[in-house]
Amino acid sequence: MTKPFRFGVVAPLMSDVAAWRDRVRGIADSGYSTLLVPDFPQTQPAPGPMLATAAALTDLRVGTWVYASPLRPAWMTAWEAHSLSLLTEGRFEMGIGTGRPGMEDELRDKGLPVVPPHERLSQIRDTVTALRDFDGPDHRTPVAMAVLGPKARALAAEVADTVTFALGPQPRAEVARLADDFRAVPDIELALAVPVIGDAVAAHMAPPWTDPAALRAADAVTVLPDDPAAAIEEIQRRREEMGFSYFIFGADFAERFAPVVAELAGR
Repeated sequence: MTKPFRFGVVAPLMSDVAAWRDRVRGIADSGYSTLLVPDFPQTQPAPGPMLATAAALTDLRVGTWVYASPLRPAWMTAWEAHSLSLLTEGRFEMGIGTGRPGMEDELRDKGLPVVPPHERLSQIRDTVTALRDFDGPDHRTPVAMAVLGPKARALAAEVADTVTFALGPQPRAEVARLADDFRAVPDIELALAVPVIGDAVAAHMAPPWTDPAALRAADAVTVLPDDPAAAIEEIQRRREEMGFSYFIFGADFAERFAPVVAELAGR
């Protein structure tokens, strides 16, 4: 079944804390459903305190976009996620993936084990299992998984509530094939992170060397036009053709795309 539209914002701390808090309030006032933060140790505050702050300031849902599974023991990630779910009264969503490009160097720099991708998937499974144990029978913290390869997609179909794809320049037709695997899975929500609006690239959503022109030439779905009216048409097309109903933008675009949210959210 087609799910109603909802919209999230990845809002890293790129300013002083007071300005970030004001931005969080503005995102809530613009009708977005979810405030998301990245998992970038040492360049950002830890996700837990940021999300607890955002949840205390607003009635937004909050989430990680996304925890990198190799950075913490599975039980520790699960404990934090469950704690956030309780403290926000069910407004927390645990986004998790195997880590961004260059993760191996980051792990070495931090003195952590460099584990191969299949072990990182096992860490995700262990994290979700531990989270369900923490949650118990009367609570369920939603899980969003960022995936690409076939093993990751299979795990997501088994344990995730929301699925997004760790995309680069993949053309629209390839993404449609990925999405088709999930459209028949009951209750799974398909999310699309859009780091590029027009010629601008959102912080902490894509590498700084991302080339918007090249992505447009490849017909990549990680780009939207910067005109809100044109974006509305394209977002509706992507739900109709591929099943995406949850769209995530960078914080710098939140105000400009508020008309998009006003037009489509909940429909």
